[in-house]
Amino acid sequence: MNHNCRKTRSGAFLEVFEVKNVDLKVGDKLKLKGKISDDASMFCIDMGKDSNELALHFNPRFHDDAAVTVIVCNSKRGGCWGSEQRDPNFPFEKGATIKLTVKVLGDCFEIELPNEHIVTFPNHLSLDKITYIRVKGDLKVTSFKFE
Repeated sequence: MNHNCRKTRSGAFLEVFEVKNVDLKVGDKLKLKGKISDDASMFCIDMGKDSNELALHFNPRFHDDAAVTVIVCNSKRGGCWGSEQRDPNFPFEKGATIKLTVKVLGDCFEIELPNEHIVTFPNHLSLDKITYIRVKGDLKVTSFKFE
């Protein structure tokens, strides 16, 4: 497990929380709690085999190119991004403490948001086991557990 801060180009610190060699299988859940920074622009939760093979990239953006709040989901295969899926339901607030649950369902992932809205994203990589989890951006992880 690795939890550190890295500086971004702007000089701000970027939270990085990384867990390798996990063993999340179909039917398992990741429960995550964290604190969104007061000046947040985005954070992401990545799940897959490693940083180049991501079955799930869950990325709430407080302002994207269109200056709107949006949740972007994607996958990465061989280091190349797939097609984005966008969800305008955005229950996140800067400075808030949040709880998220990610369910591994085999053919898809279900992400339960703080307002109980569910974001569903297909498992394009057809992974039957998640061994890598990374949370980075403007979210400081305060606790996590697997069920």
